[in-house]
Amino acid sequence: MPAHWVLHVDLDEFIAAVEVVRRPELRGLPVVVGGRGDPGERAVVATASYAAREFGVRSGMPLRLARKRCPDAVFLPTDPPAYEAASAEVFAVLREFPVVVEVLGWDEGFLGAETDDPLALAEEVRDAVRAATGLECSVGVGDNRLRAKLATRFGKPAGVFLLTKDNWVEVMADRRVDALWGIGARVTARLAELGVETVRQLAAADDTELAARFGPAMGPHYRRLALGAADTAVTATPHVAKSRSRETTFQQDLTDRADIDREVVALAARVAEDVAAEGRPVLRVAVKVRFAPFFTATRSATLPTPTVDAHALESAALAVADLFEFTRPVRLLGVRAEF
Repeated sequence: MPAHWVLHVDLDEFIAAVEVVRRPELRGLPVVVGGRGDPGERAVVATASYAAREFGVRSGMPLRLARKRCPDAVFLPTDPPAYEAASAEVFAVLREFPVVVEVLGWDEGFLGAETDDPLALAEEVRDAVRAATGLECSVGVGDNRLRAKLATRFGKPAGVFLLTKDNWVEVMADRRVDALWGIGARVTARLAELGVETVRQLAAADDTELAARFGPAMGPHYRRLALGAADTAVTATPHVAKSRSRETTFQQDLTDRADIDREVVALAARVAEDVAAEGRPVLRVAVKVRFAPFFTATRSATLPTPTVDAHALESAALAVADLFEFTRPVRLLGVRAEF
């Protein structure tokens, strides 16, 4: 009987790659996608091609800094509808295989497969995506979701990598704990305070000590990650966004509170339109503020009752904005509705 395998498919440099497919003359050039494509304006990098990353350009970086690091880069505006269409095309290809497809986002998903040769299947998937869409993907193969997700990193770009309990220690043990899916900078720093810096050290850590530091659920969970333990199930439930958000970067900083409130209301109104189109009630509203020069903070609040009412969402966004101390100029505002 064929064994159960989990494959993680991750589209390489997805947004930039979609733009290159539309403009083949850009292939191999440093391409940076973000904002309206004008590096003289305030906006951040959505995605940089691998050629641009060689110059230190990264997602989330201000476009102006990206231009300093890579003056010869081609800067392009973002085009979300094009990326949604390309993503849909890729997942249509994946669903042609005898696998369960679970969508994680525009550019990645899990496949659940019963096969005796998962590496061959991974290569077939990669080749089919390339042939049908012109996009490259990397495929991680694992005996659970965690290992498949991490394996993809070692397959990039456009490759296949196998990570299972048999080679887990060899591949992962001496890496930093932030190499694990689910452990970020804050947890890494807190683990370092306990003298835990590598995956091997975390796997050998005491559950009681971890529970005292991170809580009875999360502490032991982090140790299980270090052991490579995770769920194997892949579900075909369609990807459903957990939130809808809108944000604006201002070319001139906002300093007047009335201007700030007016922009918050305008953003909340746009989010309300998105919410109305979906018809799902909002449970929580968040406001994101980026202060000059580049400090970002987010505050949120749970609504008294779930709602799709635009006025209620606007009022809630203003109330959350009141949680900030606007003592510095504001360069970006965002409003997010969470379902």
